Amino acid sequence: MADQEKKLSLVQAQLGPMANFIYIIADPVTREAAVVDPAWDVDRIINYVQTKGYRLDKILITHYHQDHLGGNLMGQNIQGAAEMVSRVKAKVYVNRNEAEGVKRVSGLSDSDLVKVDAGDVFRVGRLEIKFIHTPGHTPGSQCFLVEGNLISGDTLFVNSCGRVDLPGSDPEQMYYSLNHILRNLDDSTVVYPGHAYAPESSTTIGEQKRHNMYMRFNNLDDFLMAMGYGR
Repeated sequence: MADQEKKLSLVQAQLGPMANFIYIIADPVTREAAVVDPAWDVDRIINYVQTKGYRLDKILITHYHQDHLGGNLMGQNIQGAAEMVSRVKAKVYVNRNEAEGVKRVSGLSDSDLVKVDAGDVFRVGRLEIKFIHTPGHTPGSQCFLVEGNLISGDTLFVNSCGRVDLPGSDPEQMYYSLNHILRNLDDSTVVYPGHAYAPESSTTIGEQKRHNMYMRFNNLDDFLMAMGYGR
């Protein structure tokens, strides 16, 4: 894990066979921390947090798919949020639209969850994390904006975007999330995606507005046509 410390500590690590990125957001002064999508190797994540002397009390979930949340996927049991809350005193922050799906997939209970809405803001030490609802890949997909950095889950990748052919996906919502929500962020916003699907591990909103075809369509119909949903 490489620690890039500025006003905040933002750690990106690739874990698991599906090239998932997990993230640790921490205030280097107060030592308070949150982890994003802690699947595949809970021991490694907790050991890193403890070695750094961080106090982890928030688990942020971009969406309820097992490779990000944990749970059973095609007969494979993936470690994740449920295992983490059994070992650390933390709440799991999920978009309200996916709370039931999160419980079903992971085995977490209502008492484990904090249900959030678009625009909610929570603090990790001195840091403010804004929750941005970006449906499309799933109904409750969300991104996290902190100090000019966007953790984008499976909504926005480097020069690509999340799949919209899975149960619960919606290509029209994906178009809106990319072109009417994320496109409106400052061009300098650094984007950290949910998977290592490109040689680069991060990008910026400005770069994606110039180079990502899915953020360059002038209208919904053209976007749907490119996605194979022409009407």
